[in-house]
Amino acid sequence: MNKRVKGQQRGRRVEPAAIEEVRALTGPGALRRELLIEYLHLIQDAYGCISSAHCVALADEMRLSTTEVYEVATFYHHFDVPRDGEAPPPELTVRVCESVTCAMYGAAGLIEELREHCGADVRIQPVPCVGRCATAPVAVVGNNPIEHACAADVMTAVQQRATEPATVDYADYAAYRAQGGYALLAACHAGEHTRDDIVQAMQDSKLRGLGGAGFPAGQKWSILREQAAPRLVAVNIDEGEPGTFKDRYYLERDPHRFIEGMLIAAWAIEAQACYVYIRDEYTGCRRILEAELAALRADPPVNLPRIELRRGAGAYICGEESAMIESIEGKRGLPRLRPPYVAQVGLFGRPTLEHNLETLHWVRDIIEQGPPAFAAHGRRGRTGLRSFSVSGRVKKPGVHVAPAGISVTELIDEYCGGMTDGHAFYAYFPGGASGGILPASLGDEPLDFDTLQEHGCFIGSAAVIVLSDQDSARDAALNAMRFFEHESCGQCTPCRVGTAKAAALMQAEHWDAPLLEELARAMEDASICGLGQAAPNPLRCALRYFPQEFV
Repeated sequence: MNKRVKGQQRGRRVEPAAIEEVRALTGPGALRRELLIEYLHLIQDAYGCISSAHCVALADEMRLSTTEVYEVATFYHHFDVPRDGEAPPPELTVRVCESVTCAMYGAAGLIEELREHCGADVRIQPVPCVGRCATAPVAVVGNNPIEHACAADVMTAVQQRATEPATVDYADYAAYRAQGGYALLAACHAGEHTRDDIVQAMQDSKLRGLGGAGFPAGQKWSILREQAAPRLVAVNIDEGEPGTFKDRYYLERDPHRFIEGMLIAAWAIEAQACYVYIRDEYTGCRRILEAELAALRADPPVNLPRIELRRGAGAYICGEESAMIESIEGKRGLPRLRPPYVAQVGLFGRPTLEHNLETLHWVRDIIEQGPPAFAAHGRRGRTGLRSFSVSGRVKKPGVHVAPAGISVTELIDEYCGGMTDGHAFYAYFPGGASGGILPASLGDEPLDFDTLQEHGCFIGSAAVIVLSDQDSARDAALNAMRFFEHESCGQCTPCRVGTAKAAALMQAEHWDAPLLEELARAMEDASICGLGQAAPNPLRCALRYFPQEFV
């Protein structure tokens, strides 16, 4: 009886043709374990799916089990992994966003109409969010976003096979340098600033992390400096919260502003490398970053740390910092139990400074203009500026930079041009799908960290979705719960089962409030990460503030 050679794959034999196809995509040299997701993207982009043969071949090349490769591939929504004998997906996929704002603007009807008129070679796929809530409804033909989408415009793009995003005008490397860009970074490296001074300036500015958690940025830098080297920086641009699109806004206009902020942070904490994780839906932004990082490396203003750009694959959970780190390491994006915290044991087991893009966007302004200039902004005793992603029933949706502590009523009137004609202010999400829903009667509450908790809400990433008297808070809460059901990573039972059970119960004509509250408590108390903990916020708010919708 022949014995299995040590290291030999169990199960399916490796197909020589598949091996050659994988090698052609991945290039020469040994493959890196942490780049598994990048290799899967190469296969998906080249062949439209990841076949069993390619799974086996990639596993063999990486000296991994086929099961491990398969589990990672099937975890992420943007990888199509057909089983043996199963037909591959159609040639073209049209993703139609059905998040809260797009649903308000007719996403369901658009999906139905496209399914009726598109042929078998086009897949119409409802998706939870594509990060373009200000231009709802949105359909994405291949990689090409169609804003304010109607069936006719989408069909035209399909027929023309217009699958790539349009180019946008932005400040490239040369333009940024011409405007004084990277002078501050160069001054830091030249010894004109000390690391202590830079960290103190960040602390004095009172800037808080603008990805959602709101942890003081300067304090985070100080903590990292106390950790053992080597240290790393991880930038989270996986803004998948429905209603949020501010990071994309800045990337499409001034990408080097955040890059310089990232490099100053890396210098301040003496980081060895920087990792930038960007959501897969932002194809145009990713190409901008690829081009501008190449330009930076070709003409560096200082000795640069290693910078690696990593591509998400359609998993909202990877917006959670530890899940993002798992994904950067080429694994399923499962949140880690804490402690230890990312600042102590983060990426590849090293202390890691994690920030979202907007936090780093403000670094240059804070240091050049002085912390008091940034802290001088604000209302009602709050300090600083916030980039609000505003969508819904307002005349001027989009990203609006406003003082911290502003109320939603002021935001609508002063920055958004008021409510859309024929619509009266009824309700709002202050912090995206997870931030809860408040009635217009609480529209004068300050939009800032630590101010909305008493109402069962939080500001999070400042994604403000405005509902009118023609919308339903009940329907919006159900939409949000369906989103959490879809995006649960499945790691913990309270979230995996709780979101599914809650979504089912919320579809009933009469909500079982006691049972829903029991589910909410279980999710809030026992979920590993913020997804499950925050998922009950919209349903609780709907029951608490909108009883008229349940009569």
